[in-house]
Amino acid sequence: MRKRLQVPFAEDELLEIKRAAQRERLTVSEWVRKALREVLLKRPESSMERKHAAIRKASEHAAPTADIDRMLAEIERGYRSGTGERWD
Repeated sequence: MRKRLQVPFAEDELLEIKRAAQRERLTVSEWVRKALREVLLKRPESSMERKHAAIRKASEHAAPTADIDRMLAEIERGYRSGTGERWD
């Protein structure tokens, strides 16, 4: 079932929307529905969902890991040596 949504626009805004719809050979209604769908698809997820997604993405990467004290010691040795030593 379709429902009607009435949205008032200033004349200049409506003219711009009409021109955009004409460029895409769509009716104004089709253009507005398409634009709203695109916005909804790009809509940010909730804060918690974004955090979980970031953690999942980060876990896909292989990165060197070690005990924090060892890592800090290696960093300090690198600073002191000035050799640009790699820790593969």
